[in-house]
Amino acid sequence: MEGSINGSLNLIGYGLSAIGGGIGVGLVFAAYINGVARQPEAQRVLQPIAFLGLALTEALAILGLVFAFVLK
Repeated sequence: MEGSINGSLNLIGYGLSAIGGGIGVGLVFAAYINGVARQPEAQRVLQPIAFLGLALTEALAILGLVFAFVLK
């Protein structure tokens, strides 16, 4: 067929999940920095929560990568 496009939309889905992960990590650390700037003594409490948020957000991006290759 002339003018047809061959390919897979899985990689586009992974790209979208990577963008979502980047935005999520940015929001997590923006909230962490904002919280520490307002109350520096709360850093010890907020830091593990920020790293947990980082891990969960990146896990979703990694799942997007896995699904992009599994469903290809």
